[in-house]
Amino acid sequence: MGGQRKRALWAVLAVAGFWAAAEPVDAGREVVGMSLEELMGVQVTTVSRRAEALSDAPAAVYVITAEDIRRAGVTTVPDALRLVPGVQVARVDANKWAVTARGFNGRFSNKLLVLVDGRTVYTPLFSGVHWDTQDLVLEDIDRIEVIRGPGATLWGANAVNGVINILTRHAKDTQGLLVSMGGGDEERGFLTVRYGTAWGQDRFARAWVRAFGRDAAVDRAGKTGYDAWQGVRSGWRMDGGTPGASTWTFQGEGYAEHVQSRTRALLAPGEPMATFDEEDLVRGVYALGRWRTWFGPASDFTVQAYYDRTDRSSRVLGEVREAWDLDLQHRFTVAGRHEIVWGGGARLTRDRLDDSFAAEAPRNRRTDRLWSGFVQDEVELVRNRLRLTVGTKVERNDYTGTEIQPNARILWVLTPRHRIWAAVSRAVRTPSRVEPEFRVRTAILPPSPAQPIPVEVDLLGTSNFDSEKLTAYELGYRTALTPELTADLALFYHVYRDLRTMEPAGSPSPSNGVLVQEMILDNRMRGISYGAELDSGWRPAPWWNLRLAYTWTVLRLTADESLDPTAEAAEGEVPRSQVSLRSSWDLGEDWELDLWVRHTGSLPSLGVDPYTTLDLRVGWRPVPGLEVSVVGQNLLESHHPEFTPSILSTTVGEVERSVFARVIWRR
Repeated sequence: MGGQRKRALWAVLAVAGFWAAAEPVDAGREVVGMSLEELMGVQVTTVSRRAEALSDAPAAVYVITAEDIRRAGVTTVPDALRLVPGVQVARVDANKWAVTARGFNGRFSNKLLVLVDGRTVYTPLFSGVHWDTQDLVLEDIDRIEVIRGPGATLWGANAVNGVINILTRHAKDTQGLLVSMGGGDEERGFLTVRYGTAWGQDRFARAWVRAFGRDAAVDRAGKTGYDAWQGVRSGWRMDGGTPGASTWTFQGEGYAEHVQSRTRALLAPGEPMATFDEEDLVRGVYALGRWRTWFGPASDFTVQAYYDRTDRSSRVLGEVREAWDLDLQHRFTVAGRHEIVWGGGARLTRDRLDDSFAAEAPRNRRTDRLWSGFVQDEVELVRNRLRLTVGTKVERNDYTGTEIQPNARILWVLTPRHRIWAAVSRAVRTPSRVEPEFRVRTAILPPSPAQPIPVEVDLLGTSNFDSEKLTAYELGYRTALTPELTADLALFYHVYRDLRTMEPAGSPSPSNGVLVQEMILDNRMRGISYGAELDSGWRPAPWWNLRLAYTWTVLRLTADESLDPTAEAAEGEVPRSQVSLRSSWDLGEDWELDLWVRHTGSLPSLGVDPYTTLDLRVGWRPVPGLEVSVVGQNLLESHHPEFTPSILSTTVGEVERSVFARVIWRR
């Protein structure tokens, strides 16, 4: 976009902002969400596995509310996560994302644990998340709790750099009929129909069906790629019981999606790299049950179990995976000062792989078992002023044996409006299915004067691969200076050991007309990361809300004993700085205006330049129960890249300027 067009756009936005600032609002109508002071009192459960006010949580925690999701105008969970300071979200193409916290990003990033209603959604295949299968009904999300930094003491291995816990609404809160539909130039069409009902005074249920289709992205030249995405899913949830006595939840879902990719891979011995189009069929089902009973105001017991099955076809590596999980938790108090939470769990996962020459598994079937136990004690050292939390998680896995992950946290209430917290934690990232045994043929290097024969580079797993380890030091300050002005600052210093490297296994050897250079996975790298994450809110008027988030991250890696030429590339795969500014106005009786400006620094290792985006949403509520909105995304450029995949290369799809409309009807 030329300089004149940018200046014109900013002028329009400035006029819109002036109009919003000058427009009076009826004092009796509902204004922009809850107050900032109320937001600091939102109850979170992910930090301590019990309900506590966000302001009292001794961790770098951020809550995305249902109102945040609605006003941001997003259509996917990864795009909603862009609201969180310290979280890096980059779109690889129209159906793939790279999501992490505090560094080490990638399509297969493996240091972030993601939960949906307590159900782990990462795949042990690569210890990461297939974000294309997390296409939740956004209107049913109650909140998304995001912890930056380790959460392994309560949630286990792979909760290294963060935990994302997506919590959906109680069925009681989704009664009646909801229809949400829309479409545009990139969001080709989406439809959600949900109905909630009740029987008796304490039993509620809802059922829904959702379908969507997304257009393919474009390449650097603006040519349409092969990465369209479409799917359908349906599900149900039932809730019953009385809080304080006993409650229960049953829920489940099934889905089927068609996910397109333009992939580059080695498909046969002695042949060059092939670029081919494929449309993966992704299917899955899950069912979850939870029961909670109270023994008193400060004592309860919870048992949860779920079954999850996914089936993903692919020419490179297909996967069918089943998981059974059981989790138990007991909370009680001792001497009025100690609040103890303890529990245990067991998980069994079983897979069947359809491998290929590009990704070869010596065993196509495997069953893994995970046993775990945890205990945490929160003690008030000075009543209502100083609180210490200590705990540990012990896990037994089939790859590295027993892992112990302790932490210690302290919260100091300086005044009712000012709090300081600090934490020291240990976390590990255990090996995935790929790292102990796979052979992945990653590339063919063309002939050169120094090497006249093509060289095939093979990545080999090894049973000696160990867990990656983190020791994290964190310090935070949280304040509500006034009911209209809040700030939340987190500083961190992470020390990593035994990070993954690829070491050459001798000299290349001839095979099928090429030289094969084997690279063995090892743990020969160490590193540190440090930075700051700031979230601040200001409400200049009851009808105007501003949120500013800033992230500064530095990653330093050292591979003194490694021969891996790419070992330190991760330093340049995370932006040094990110800025997000959101402004939400209520315009008169029925209109809303939301602006969201984001700036993301460069990714030098991937050749991605810094970029600035602008999203605009205009909402209208003509009658009760009906909401109409128009959303413009990435308005400053026609398209721009955000990430480049490495292992299992797919064509980069650039994020395009887009516009879509949405209609929501509730009855």
